[in-house]
Amino acid sequence: MNRTLNVIRMQFVNRQTFVWVPLIVLGGSLLLSLLIYAMIPGDFPKYGGGAWAPLWYLLAVGIQSLTMTFPFSQAMSVTRREFYLGTLLTAGIAAAVLAIVFVVGGLIEQATDGWGMNGWFFYLPWIWAAGPLGAAFFYFVTAVLLFIVGFWAATLYKRFGATVLTSVLVGIGLLFVGLLWLIGRLDAWEQIGVWLATSGSLGLAAGMAVAAVVLAGIAYLTLRRTVP
Repeated sequence: MNRTLNVIRMQFVNRQTFVWVPLIVLGGSLLLSLLIYAMIPGDFPKYGGGAWAPLWYLLAVGIQSLTMTFPFSQAMSVTRREFYLGTLLTAGIAAAVLAIVFVVGGLIEQATDGWGMNGWFFYLPWIWAAGPLGAAFFYFVTAVLLFIVGFWAATLYKRFGATVLTSVLVGIGLLFVGLLWLIGRLDAWEQIGVWLATSGSLGLAAGMAVAAVVLAGIAYLTLRRTVP
């Protein structure tokens, strides 16, 4: 456990990746969103996608957490299992902090009626339908999943190289397009919309949590044979 905690400390040594850049992305996205809201006339609710910027950045953090620290960890005689567990715990800490920031921001927006101009960055009704704790769970799971996606992609690159990684990503894209074609062919968009509306943000978060667990297991199996 001590060696796993040392991996967490090692990851947080790179404060630019885990602290400063995420704060800059979050603060910059919030500022730009508020400026855009201020330029839009009318008192109707204003929503944007800027809040997803720091969440998507977690994908890049997942990549960097392997490529920038894995070789160093192996030189320090840290086992792959210890590195893997420590890195996932680091991701969990970062995701938890981000979820707390989003919930606090959403509460501030509710108290100020959207920063006084009905502009909403953190508070999105469909995510907050389950309350603050439900919103925190959703943001936490989303951040962890994106981190694991980036981490898994980095393990593929380190293990098999760019050609295999690119081929796998293209294959996933083709599967996704095929799934969209099948849904359209079966005329099932209405049923999917009803299912999403019924499940809500908690149901979607639960599905993403299962996907994160499965992908984390695949990433570990790949990491076991990855060369630093």
